Amino acid sequence: MELNNVILVVEDRLSDAVSTKILQHFDIEIVRRVIYEGNSYLQRKAQGYNKAAHQECGIFMLTDLDSPKACPPTLIRSWVKGRLNRWFFLRIAVVEIESWIMADRQAVAEFLAIPVNRIPRNTDEIDSPKEFFVSLARRSKNTRLREALVPAQSDKSAKTGNEYNPRLIQFVREHWNLGRATAVSPSLKRTLDRLNESKYAGTNQ
Repeated sequence: MELNNVILVVEDRLSDAVSTKILQHFDIEIVRRVIYEGNSYLQRKAQGYNKAAHQECGIFMLTDLDSPKACPPTLIRSWVKGRLNRWFFLRIAVVEIESWIMADRQAVAEFLAIPVNRIPRNTDEIDSPKEFFVSLARRSKNTRLREALVPAQSDKSAKTGNEYNPRLIQFVREHWNLGRATAVSPSLKRTLDRLNESKYAGTNQ
């Protein structure tokens, strides 16, 4: 039986936008969205979601790896603590969701009005993707966009600008190309490969 419906579980609205684009690519319907603040709640709920997923409605959970020293398979095992349900899709963005977004190097360069060669050819290897993305935005020729994405100098505690998430969500929805991004991010490609197996072959390893 192929995968047609999922419950989407993510840690923030930016991850929701990226996940939605991925699932739409496979014509998988999102029947319910669960959006938390941060991944600690996802970690606590992963075992329950793993048990609850079934053929008629899978569960797609996306979280960040957060540390370049961490290992995605180890994280999955530590969260699930048992046999992985074939209809539970616990996927890990290496290192953060910004890694997957920046993987569409062409669109991001155009969005930020910067040379494309400023973006690495393997975005999974960026240690702090959110910080790196903000550093790219600082060099943008688009003043209004730069002010939206980069924290004000007076705000020493902020890591991003006030409009960071809304602007990136809009970018993902309107400009982010999954095909280009998959060619650059290995962890994103693994996610698409996993969904492809379930959608079209009825298997999920």
